[in-house]
Amino acid sequence: MSRGVPQGRPRTSRAWAGLGARHLVLGITAAIMLFPIVLTVSTALKTPGDVKVNPFGLFTSFSTANIESAWTTGDFSSYVLNSFLLSVPSTALVVVLSTLGGYAFARLPFPGRDLAFYLVVVGLLVPFFTYMIPLYFQLRGMGLLDSLVGTNLVLASTGLSFGTFFMRAFYSDLPTELEQAARMDGASEWQIFLRVMLPLTTSAVGALAVFTFLQNWNNFLVPLLYIPSGEYRPLTTGLYLFLGGRSVDIGPLAAGTLITILPVLVLFVTMQRQVTQGFLSGAVKG
Repeated sequence: MSRGVPQGRPRTSRAWAGLGARHLVLGITAAIMLFPIVLTVSTALKTPGDVKVNPFGLFTSFSTANIESAWTTGDFSSYVLNSFLLSVPSTALVVVLSTLGGYAFARLPFPGRDLAFYLVVVGLLVPFFTYMIPLYFQLRGMGLLDSLVGTNLVLASTGLSFGTFFMRAFYSDLPTELEQAARMDGASEWQIFLRVMLPLTTSAVGALAVFTFLQNWNNFLVPLLYIPSGEYRPLTTGLYLFLGGRSVDIGPLAAGTLITILPVLVLFVTMQRQVTQGFLSGAVKG
């Protein structure tokens, strides 16, 4: 009589205890990380009186008064527009230049290619704090200080090194037979890039775009330094001045924080799968 396929060994009490301990640690960690967000949302949606009486109570009342106060009195309506004016162009610039640069460093042989790539990678090792003051005077001398163009260029420069390094890893792993077949069909280098290579790296481009947008949206130091007049003040510096310019009013402050994090939270949730695929593919390819 033939024996059946052996079944897996049953979990012992020690294995179940270890699994339960891991889930407990993960649950506690998730609760610690989510509590500030939940408390911010709850405070922003409470009545002003309830915020003062019971600041740590979760969803004990509902009112949009705090959000209306932050949107009008705190001028967050202008800050939201300025944040998009600073984040979208700089992100587009990083994605376009990094995609082109990564392809060139990975697929196009030219003299000094490795040296040029190493110089780009050096940008990952040099902290922004070491050159932010000289850059301030340079922008002032060029007439780009306190302007959208100058600030977008600075924001883009902070992400170009990583973006080029990231995209090069993807293009380096693509098989050479693809471009060889395209060349045999008479395609130019530009056509090979646009029609063959670029469609194969859409997950990487999407991940880079989301990552760069989040980084630029949350950037506090660059707008604070290079927009001294506050004409194009984004949400990050606006929230800082909203706190410093008046007594601590927790309700509107929480509403301003919610307005600041809501767009990036929605973006990350909607693009989470593409971002995860892009970074995991890059890790495997690298």
